[in-house]
Amino acid sequence: MNFDLSEDEEMLKALAERFVVDHYDMDRRRGFLAGGNGFSADNWALLGELGLLAAPFDEDCGGLGLDATAIATVFEVLGRGLVVEPLIENVLLAGRLFAGVAPAALRDAWLPGLLDGSRRLALADIEPRGRPGRRWVECRAEGGRLTGEKACVPGGAGVDGYIVTARDGGAPADSAGLSLYLVAADAVGLGVRPWRMADGSMAVSLVLDGVSAEPLDGGADAIAEAQALASLARSAEALGVMERMFADTCDYLRTREQFGARLASFQAIQHRMVAQYAAIEQARALLNLAQVSWGQAGFASAVDGARAFIAPASITLGHEMIQFHGGMGVSDELAIGHAHKRLLVLSRWPDEPEAALDRFAGVA
Repeated sequence: MNFDLSEDEEMLKALAERFVVDHYDMDRRRGFLAGGNGFSADNWALLGELGLLAAPFDEDCGGLGLDATAIATVFEVLGRGLVVEPLIENVLLAGRLFAGVAPAALRDAWLPGLLDGSRRLALADIEPRGRPGRRWVECRAEGGRLTGEKACVPGGAGVDGYIVTARDGGAPADSAGLSLYLVAADAVGLGVRPWRMADGSMAVSLVLDGVSAEPLDGGADAIAEAQALASLARSAEALGVMERMFADTCDYLRTREQFGARLASFQAIQHRMVAQYAAIEQARALLNLAQVSWGQAGFASAVDGARAFIAPASITLGHEMIQFHGGMGVSDELAIGHAHKRLLVLSRWPDEPEAALDRFAGVA
């Protein structure tokens, strides 16, 4: 099978790499995270100018209609750069979902801003009583008004609106009776509480008290389709973070000396590094399998299979790379600790890897 990138994919990869090189180092990354919304507004505007925000959208929406290979390639690069801008949550998940389910008039009003970065959306789906791997929606829709709570909305700080799941009928665990609504961020009756996730990025919790909302088309199936592509991007980002941690640790082991010898010369360490290199290659192979399944019935299953392996393997790799660095590995000075915190979030959101494994095995 030929996994060589096309000319367009190579150009996108180079564009993402140039963005990382020109705008990211650890000092600037810390500054971006410390911002009110957990990322740089200037970087977001630049990503819009470069076309990276519009690229994942379908061509009839003004995007490039990227396939799974192009999306995975871009987010692997962004993962290596430890980029903090919430492209997965705001663009690939919420933005693409909105473009697919919004009525024509509403889509025409919002889509230009989503493409150029002047507007952002976030998906509000997870509720306090929910459990990993289970869809649980108690938020009620009555007469175009929503009442309920959403526990965790990553990338939801400072957005212009939320795509909210709500129920016009059925029990909380039912797929039937589930609908999507657009809620403006400044809507009367909407309470927004921002907080920091484990990696320092911003999320919000929502309380909706009779909030006016615009109905959207689609329901559980539309969310599942959008989440499958977002999960592929998260796994690709995790692979990029793993590669960054592995490369930084290789450099450290080649220069750090103990007992009069460089750490890289110790056979026990070499064996452990080889084991993690093998894990990275396994992760890449599973991502490749998911990519070639794009457009087929088994795509979501292949993505779940990749996630079921990559999520726990990334945490194990992070632990190993931190241990090789000793106490420095968890310090704020090095990228290692920051990268591992990002892996913690990627491995547990939106559900645990065991849930992905159950779906892959057909028992969920």
